[in-house]
Amino acid sequence: MAVFVPTQLISFFSLIFLHLTSFSPYLALSINPNNLLLFPSITDRNLSRPAMILPLHLTSPDSSISSFNPRRQLQRSESQHHPNARMRLYDDLLVNGYYTTRLWIGTPPQRFALIVDTGSTVTYVPCSNCEHCGRHQDPKFQPDLSTTYEPVKCTPDCNCDGDKMQCMYERQYAEMSSSSGLLGEDVVSFGNLSELPPQRAVFGCENDETGDLYSQRADGIMGLGRGDLSIMDQLVDKKVISNSFSLCYGGMDVGGGAMILGGISPPSDMVFTHSDSGRSPYYNINLKEIHVAGKQLRLNPKVFDGKHGTVLDSGTTYAYLPEVAFLAFKRAIMMERNSLKQISGPDPNYKDICFSGAGMYKCLSTL
Repeated sequence: MAVFVPTQLISFFSLIFLHLTSFSPYLALSINPNNLLLFPSITDRNLSRPAMILPLHLTSPDSSISSFNPRRQLQRSESQHHPNARMRLYDDLLVNGYYTTRLWIGTPPQRFALIVDTGSTVTYVPCSNCEHCGRHQDPKFQPDLSTTYEPVKCTPDCNCDGDKMQCMYERQYAEMSSSSGLLGEDVVSFGNLSELPPQRAVFGCENDETGDLYSQRADGIMGLGRGDLSIMDQLVDKKVISNSFSLCYGGMDVGGGAMILGGISPPSDMVFTHSDSGRSPYYNINLKEIHVAGKQLRLNPKVFDGKHGTVLDSGTTYAYLPEVAFLAFKRAIMMERNSLKQISGPDPNYKDICFSGAGMYKCLSTL
């Protein structure tokens, strides 16, 4: 999820669909806040295309933006000195439109299913005293049952509750959902695949959620964006992991995947692309062209040159494009649909362009 409406915003699993006509069943992603890599993590004998790798680089040391951490660097040597947290991803894409992971909070640990979201900077779960929270996958977090829970006390550096006792957080998202609550600190565990032992971390204890956050099945959000409250920045500041993380998504026919907080060994033939961290606090790239069936769409690259560039957001299901790019993309898809049969969309309120084939319908939503 992102807290703005950019000119274009591309989910990680949509990006490859836009750029390639065929792709590996797994998509791997490695990020340093200004470095990002995308590459197939397993070999498919039916593919002849090379891996698509998009690392994002820090642009300049004199960036005027200082409200987020520009330090994240993917370094081969660092991964040898720090453990990492390997976490399983669960494929809720077709049913719910997102990928989740599992995080355990407290002592004894309480389990939560969280949407993996590079567009958010706070990790939060519903609290037991939540006044307006929906019914989710797991029970609400109960601070009173955790022997290691501590509230984050009010300071001049945070927004405080009405009693001036505890720090608060509040987040609003582009689809008009919102989350707010109190900040607490507790032991966070990453599962039995993790080399990294449990760590103390600050997270949000929700007491109000609206919109999709209220109705979704997942318990909450795991924020991986840039910021002091990001779980990544907290672990890096503690010097318990190196300053990078990776996402490996399974395709719709494969499912699941993996996430690694900490360093990995990048491939020797890595190819880099540029990212302007001073332009946006979000992970972004400069999208230049779109290909459909191997043919480049006739688009002026400046059409993608919005305020934030093209934002890569793992919490966003769909790819959003400027209208001129969307119309060109739609025309190309219509010309190349081959055996796919056009059908009506699931929601009569939207003029989605949908096709039947491959055992399920697929839609191209209108703007």
